[in-house]
Amino acid sequence: MFSSEKESLQDYASVLTCASMSNLRIHRYILREISAPALLSVLIFTFVLLMGKIPRLAELVINKGVSTAKILQLFSYLLPTFFSVTIPLSFLLGILLAFGRLSADSEFIALKASGVSLYNLVKPVFLLAILFSLLTAWITISIEPASKTAFRSKLFQIASSSASVSVKPGVFNDEFNGIVLYTRGMDENHGIMQDVFISDEREGETPATITAQQGRFISDPNQYSLTLRLINGSIHRRPINEKQATYQIISFTNYDINLDIGGQLNNNQQRRRSRSELSWTELNNAIDKAKNDRTKAHLQVEKHERIVIAFAPLVLVLVGIPLGLQSQRSGKGAGFSLALVVFLVYYVLLSFAGTIADKGVLPAAIILWLPNLCFLLGGAWFLHGAAIEKPLQLFNLPQRILQQWRSRTNKSGEDS
Repeated sequence: MFSSEKESLQDYASVLTCASMSNLRIHRYILREISAPALLSVLIFTFVLLMGKIPRLAELVINKGVSTAKILQLFSYLLPTFFSVTIPLSFLLGILLAFGRLSADSEFIALKASGVSLYNLVKPVFLLAILFSLLTAWITISIEPASKTAFRSKLFQIASSSASVSVKPGVFNDEFNGIVLYTRGMDENHGIMQDVFISDEREGETPATITAQQGRFISDPNQYSLTLRLINGSIHRRPINEKQATYQIISFTNYDINLDIGGQLNNNQQRRRSRSELSWTELNNAIDKAKNDRTKAHLQVEKHERIVIAFAPLVLVLVGIPLGLQSQRSGKGAGFSLALVVFLVYYVLLSFAGTIADKGVLPAAIILWLPNLCFLLGGAWFLHGAAIEKPLQLFNLPQRILQQWRSRTNKSGEDS
């Protein structure tokens, strides 16, 4: 009696061990099926986004003579700004491709027949989603602001250094907006120009001619400003619109000209650091010290956007699994198309919410979380429908529209 109970307990334990080993093997298989295309997609999508920056960086190489090492350094600073987009998109594509293949090869049907439910298959996917969310949060909160600051500082350094290098003795230089610069001599070791002549037409009504014995460039990376300091010279002005002929001569010992190199930076950048360049601590301090509600609202939008995007992998996983199981019934390549469509809808909603929050219509803490909430509820409903084998009407919609169009066409042909 005792021996039979002992044998039955051993059999039950062996069954549990086999079941746990089987589940572990299935979980590893699903993780491998998702991770491989997701990592490959990160590389592909990031490379495609980098291609859009190549013409502008190539201009620095051609026109400014920037070295390859500096260009590669700029590329490395750009990568984190792309990862915050490509990582959630690639993870969604990996889910769609993995579960789409399970559906197309009837592996999902075989797993359900062996007693493995959809909710059991979801467990490793959620674990992977947590890892991708933590990675995205690390990038959006810490890495991306630092990389944007480093990119802008490096670009300014290249622009300011190339400005002084491009000035050649005996050659008129017109790289700066509204200014033509000429120098008779140049001390290459100290960067000091001798016998400087400048035609300043930045103020169209009052053009000026400036001469100086010496001049040199002074750059301020913190304020992203480049100044041309002139020593011992004079300014000659003759106003154009005045009725009486006047001529002004102003002598100076030191005279600073703020040069505009904004065209060599991003057109949307301002001279001061933008809110996207602030670290997490600096952003919180700026919110506490905001002088008006509008500035505080803009900073709150930036803060919540970083957190919301970090939750994108966790939100998109609920939508990706049921869509992946259904997508292969719509033909090849449906997984890739669905990933782009779903991700585009998500980011359009997020951008729209950010625009509303920027205008101060609704608090950022409420409006920016609505896209995640919508995808969370919709994804949970889709996932439940897939678990109870309820087909998604989304994939039957094109077929129904086509059938209705054919029936109307046939009916109109019979009437005629």
